[in-house]
Amino acid sequence: MSYKPDGHCPTRRKLLKAIGGISALSAISNPAIANIHKPQERSLSLLNLHTGESINSTFLAGGEYQYDSLADLNHVLRDHRTDQAMNMDKQLLLLLNELQQTFGEHNPIHVISAYRSPKTNAMLSQKNSKVAKKSYHMKGQAIDIRIPGVELKDLHKASLDLKAGGVGLYTRSNFIHLDVGRVRRWGS
Repeated sequence: MSYKPDGHCPTRRKLLKAIGGISALSAISNPAIANIHKPQERSLSLLNLHTGESINSTFLAGGEYQYDSLADLNHVLRDHRTDQAMNMDKQLLLLLNELQQTFGEHNPIHVISAYRSPKTNAMLSQKNSKVAKKSYHMKGQAIDIRIPGVELKDLHKASLDLKAGGVGLYTRSNFIHLDVGRVRRWGS
């Protein structure tokens, strides 16, 4: 090895960085370590305000997604205008679970809008300029909610604190919008 006058060996430094990077990657790919942060059980209690349908469902058990429960959730969160369902993004369901745990699991989340078909979204965006033409609702990655007994400002703050995506506040309509897109905020 060749040393520089300042006593540092660039080759050695690069080698140590590489070894450190390999160690970090092997730790991440180690299933025993990766499962430490994997949630073992997650449930949701929802009420769709347009259809009157409610669901109490454990969609994650033993660290595995429960596909029958996911299908039931997708049905309740479908576009009520067209009766079309979409596979809702699992990150969105986990986000809803976090909020439900924050405010008490006995309070069902009231769903104003979840999946929207492109046809429904186009109709709504023609009627209201605040409806995004390329809405995350059409991807199963957004939901509009409120929780009875929880102040909208408190639900809004808790949602912002999670830093999990977009959060819109709609005080006149009494709901918040959540999506799992990039982190951003809007509303009054």
